[in-house]
Amino acid sequence: MANSRSEIEPKAAIERNREALGRYASAWLAGDRAALAACYHSDFTLHYFGRNPLSGDHRGKVAALAVLAEVTKRTSRKLLAIVDVMAGPEHGALLVRERFERDSRTAEVERLLVYTVRDGLLSECWVYDQDQALVDAFLA
Repeated sequence: MANSRSEIEPKAAIERNREALGRYASAWLAGDRAALAACYHSDFTLHYFGRNPLSGDHRGKVAALAVLAEVTKRTSRKLLAIVDVMAGPEHGALLVRERFERDSRTAEVERLLVYTVRDGLLSECWVYDQDQALVDAFLA
């Protein structure tokens, strides 16, 4: 059956995830911090990998935003590009390129940010860095 419920539901979930990530990507590209913050669910959880003082699971929008602000403070990070926006029925992802600067060092890193979406908002994120050791050095 071409339009069975089992086929429509995953397509709708993919579209919801794509829409939520699209809003977030647009706000990030525009540098609109208020719109960025509005994309996070109040129960947002950030999973930050690596071996640095900011690694770990940060639960709650306030805690996650505080960690993201600290990353920016330590690295003067700047979004260079959103390389790709991907969406599936259970997760969505952004592949981004950022520039980090600290103590006269500069590096460009690709990062894969994998999200779950709930109620049209980002509810969980796992941050995968192309070069985790490099990121850890910048965040130390």
